Amino acid sequence: MSGQGAPTIFVDGEGARVVIVASRWHTEVMDGLIAGAQAALAEAKVTDVTVVRAPGSFELPIICQAYARQGYDAVIALGVIIRGSTPHFEYVSAAATDGLSRVALDTGVPVGFGLLTTDDEQQALDRAGLADSPEDKGREAVEAALSTWNVLRTLG
Repeated sequence: MSGQGAPTIFVDGEGARVVIVASRWHTEVMDGLIAGAQAALAEAKVTDVTVVRAPGSFELPIICQAYARQGYDAVIALGVIIRGSTPHFEYVSAAATDGLSRVALDTGVPVGFGLLTTDDEQQALDRAGLADSPEDKGREAVEAALSTWNVLRTLG
């Protein structure tokens, strides 16, 4: 598992307005990621949360960008792309990753990166934050975005 060595992050998100943008593909994985993100937001005292579903991971950047431009303090992008036997995986993964980076840089709004790119479904389930999952990437995406939001707030 790649989660070894991950820091423990405690964040204060009180007063933040946050949107979770989640792909519709791979329902079990996505349900886990969303639940982990929502739990982390609640623990961080974020009460203004919107959840939006995207058709797929490729569409995450444009939807995240639209919400970032609407005054949200942080955007949480959740999706899963599982490798297949065609180059589709590489194209969609690269486009979604690059697009989400651009959203953060172009808008100045932190984007929590919860886009799983895995070789198989089991790897995705292992990262989904389910009861038997060793990792919770939905939670980690929230922690990263809110931590970044807190740093940016100190700059004024």
